[in-house]
Amino acid sequence: MPELLQLLVNGLMAGTVLAVPAIGFTAIYAVLRFPNFALASHATIGAFGGYVANTAGGLPAWAAVAVAFAVAGLVGVLSDTLVLRPLRPAGAITTAIAAVALNIALENVVRFVFGNDHRGYDLPLQRDWQVAAIRVGPQQFQNLLIALVAMAALFLFLAFTRTGKAMRAVADNPTLANVKGVDADRVGRLVNFVGMGLAGVGGMLLGLDTSIDPLTGFRVILSVFAAAVVGGLGSIPGAVVGALTIGVAEELSLVALAPAYRTAVGFVAILFVLTLRPRGILGERAY
Repeated sequence: MPELLQLLVNGLMAGTVLAVPAIGFTAIYAVLRFPNFALASHATIGAFGGYVANTAGGLPAWAAVAVAFAVAGLVGVLSDTLVLRPLRPAGAITTAIAAVALNIALENVVRFVFGNDHRGYDLPLQRDWQVAAIRVGPQQFQNLLIALVAMAALFLFLAFTRTGKAMRAVADNPTLANVKGVDADRVGRLVNFVGMGLAGVGGMLLGLDTSIDPLTGFRVILSVFAAAVVGGLGSIPGAVVGALTIGVAEELSLVALAPAYRTAVGFVAILFVLTLRPRGILGERAY
């Protein structure tokens, strides 16, 4: 029982962090109507942007997260404008394939600049906190708080700002939004900035708990995609529910499986949901 409780706590914390890039993935899908798998490389770019701000710039980890968001968001807008946007009229499948190619190219740019070595952030050494038989790392808890703040800020932005409402309008009905005078191109750039920025934050949070290298985002993209599918592609609340489900499932799988097989949980979750509830737990584009 203590082991199961520890795994459950770890899963909830990991799922909360996973929810940040999963929200970015599903937001881009909701507005632009294609799965942008280049999110993996942008998570890596954000992680390295935060790494430079932390180690070379001297910023504390919580402040360097803002740099990770900005760097990944700006690269996301630039890469979409130059590579993906011209291909979107050709359809979702063509654009998704181009996103995979873009992901590989950006990963190799990171590899060329930083090399293949694993790198760690400049963090103070701290002992784990222990409550009864449950252990929680201080950095793990800080990552949880940062993820919660990022998600709360996004929900408030979507609910109470004019720009956020415009994003929701384009996601719900792009034709009607265009009739009402909403600039779909501007919304597309904004959702790329926010979505890839959240990917960068997620990449850095993952790196704070372990280390980073050019494949940081690639290792987590299946879990991100699974979270979005389980929750319902296009549903931001669904991405949170899906991420928590995947996070807990991956941790509990360690009871019966070796750690190397935990990524298989994402495959199983996708197959299970597509078979029983193709639209996911919360359906499509439910805000």
